[in-house]
Amino acid sequence: MQSNLFVCCLLLLCAALGEAATRKPKKQAAPDASSKADPEPTEASATQAKTLSRGWGDSIQWAQTYEEALAKARDLRKPLMVIHHLEDCPFSQALKKAFATDDLAQKLAREDFVMLNVVHPVPDENQSPDGHYVPRVMFVDPSMTVRTDLAGRYSNRLYAYEAGDIPELITNMKKARILLKTEL
Repeated sequence: MQSNLFVCCLLLLCAALGEAATRKPKKQAAPDASSKADPEPTEASATQAKTLSRGWGDSIQWAQTYEEALAKARDLRKPLMVIHHLEDCPFSQALKKAFATDDLAQKLAREDFVMLNVVHPVPDENQSPDGHYVPRVMFVDPSMTVRTDLAGRYSNRLYAYEAGDIPELITNMKKARILLKTEL
């Protein structure tokens, strides 16, 4: 009972962090003349990921933005896999580690998909059909159709995957390779 409560609390925390990431930051006042021209980097900027992989797989070619990923998917006629996550979410961290160490998931991602991982919400509301929780994995066909038919095993978070769900994610990756029969 306590472990279920703990898991629920962690999920709520991750959902709250995801909602907080969707809010627009407040504008800061313009620096005055007495401030330094080149301020020292903050700890947050010093610890940011140096690559677009953010730890999800350095051998994978990652798109930088959602718009770029959609264009690549259309041009290459490959499905797009979008991983929504947060750097400080324990569920996101566990899924990232499981995904990055699974050879088949890495091979499929590298060869058969346009890949994008995002820590900020994308402008397409179709990417959050049942909420802004993380981690969430969505697939988009080259015809720009979000594949809502490719869901995980949780009825209350359809597109959520946990570290132990890599086999299910791989199954959905294989299904996503079969493109929809729509005009491109």
